[in-house]
Amino acid sequence: MIQENFIRLFEDSFRNNWELPAYSNYGEDLTMTYADVAKRVAKIHILFEQCKLKPNDKVSLIGRNNANWAITYLATVTYGAIVVPILQDFNPNDVHHITNHSESTLLFAGDNIWENLEEEKLTTVKAVFSLTGFQCVTLLNKEPKPELSESEVHEQLVVKYLQPDYINSLFHAKYPQGFYRDHVRYIDKPNSEIISINYTSGTTGFSKGVLTSGNALAGNITFGLRTGLVAPRYKIISFLPLAHAYGCAFEFLTSTCAGCHIHFIGKIPSPKILLTAFAEIKPNVVFLVPLIVEKIYKKQIQPLLAKPSMRWVLSIPFLDQPILAQIRKKLMDAFGGEFSQIVIGGAPLNAEVEEFFAKIKFPYTVGYGMTECAPLISYVDSKDFIPKSAGKLLDVMELKLLNQDLETGVGEICVRGENLMSGYFKNAEATEQVIDSEGWLHTGDLGTVDSENNIFIRGRNKTMILSGSGQNIYPEEIEAKLNNMPYVMESLVIESNGKLVALVCPDYEAVDSEGVDHNQLEGLMEENRRLLNSMVAAYEGVSKIQLYPHEFEKTPKKSIKRYLYSTKA
Repeated sequence: MIQENFIRLFEDSFRNNWELPAYSNYGEDLTMTYADVAKRVAKIHILFEQCKLKPNDKVSLIGRNNANWAITYLATVTYGAIVVPILQDFNPNDVHHITNHSESTLLFAGDNIWENLEEEKLTTVKAVFSLTGFQCVTLLNKEPKPELSESEVHEQLVVKYLQPDYINSLFHAKYPQGFYRDHVRYIDKPNSEIISINYTSGTTGFSKGVLTSGNALAGNITFGLRTGLVAPRYKIISFLPLAHAYGCAFEFLTSTCAGCHIHFIGKIPSPKILLTAFAEIKPNVVFLVPLIVEKIYKKQIQPLLAKPSMRWVLSIPFLDQPILAQIRKKLMDAFGGEFSQIVIGGAPLNAEVEEFFAKIKFPYTVGYGMTECAPLISYVDSKDFIPKSAGKLLDVMELKLLNQDLETGVGEICVRGENLMSGYFKNAEATEQVIDSEGWLHTGDLGTVDSENNIFIRGRNKTMILSGSGQNIYPEEIEAKLNNMPYVMESLVIESNGKLVALVCPDYEAVDSEGVDHNQLEGLMEENRRLLNSMVAAYEGVSKIQLYPHEFEKTPKKSIKRYLYSTKA
């Protein structure tokens, strides 16, 4: 069991960092200190008391990244309730299902999301609150129950005493002399108890509620603190989905416990928006998923490297070093120029991008995790990172490889330890399928581990293809090569009638900017196919490339939902 209590970590941070800047919404002229955040948390606690919310009741939370989302999360867990973060990319039917399945009593939602939900389909929720200003937008009790009764009830059954003005009056009555550090004292809740239920949105198409304990979250947070991943006064940009385990654990929870200043970006994080934010905020550490890194590389660095004069210079020893140094500075400046490292997680990094980063000594590292581990399994600082690895196994986790291949050493990665989930909510069968009798979580990922506990991921167990001659084919490795070829935006390698077929979504922006006729694309892709097959083993050769008209559907962490395309060829 982790020694530090999850809830005490936030209590200590509010007290220790009282006057430091805590949260800002990017693009808005407002910055909250840790004192401001603590006061807002206290007000929501009063709101919860008015709603007769009990410890371990569930509170669903859905909306864009912003300070109010973070405050609602903190208020819920420090009150002793269980938070149910819902990805805003889920469709309304999924939101209805998750809210009901989790047995949520309250729902906090962004206005744009609430307007698309149907009240009659929220069977367990008693009240809905807007994340804009915490106002109660509706009560879902047709007959208000005693704990929610009030003499004056609006037409929509919204009671006066759940609105911000009334909550503020109760707050001032409770703290007539003002709200101070010493007032920050939260519920005593052991780390063994459940803090959140995170509904996965993986590539398998089935959403399960991951029961995450205070111990699992504290394991991630304390690892980030003691390794210096974040530190007081660090500037952090939060743009990964807060309802996703990676963004939540490090851009938000660990950064809050460290006393960082977090800038929330609520817009869709396109490279253009992010590069502008990096330049303005100049973050001290950057958390990314590979897709964003690869887009920045492809648009900013690859065209530079493709120039004939540049290729010539880079091929000559000694002459290449000043040029590489300039490119490194250009890339460092693109991310703000003041960061210690870039931490990449959520999926493997493209091999060409990684090779180039290593060549120019760019400070990056790649970690590995799962929602079921809240999420971290492996990480190492960029100074000690080994290219092509996924970092080093955490000191609070154990690992073993199952069913190792005798020749390659590749096996299924199984882990257990402090960060492990407590199971899937109301789904004992699914829990037993992934956690065995000895407590090992079967990740479904295939890889190897070296003598220093560095993990190397090869692919997913479910996506691995067995060739006709018995070799293991990892489609992700083939896709990584194909994605670097001309006019390829993204690809997916699948098996069709015993042969490998690549579905390719063309990079229409590059096609149009270079004046290429769309009718030429099939011929250009055939050239790519021949080049690809010269780079892979014979049994990994692609028989044809099939053009796909638009981007593949993805999970919020930008992994392709492969199951949707298994029979497209």
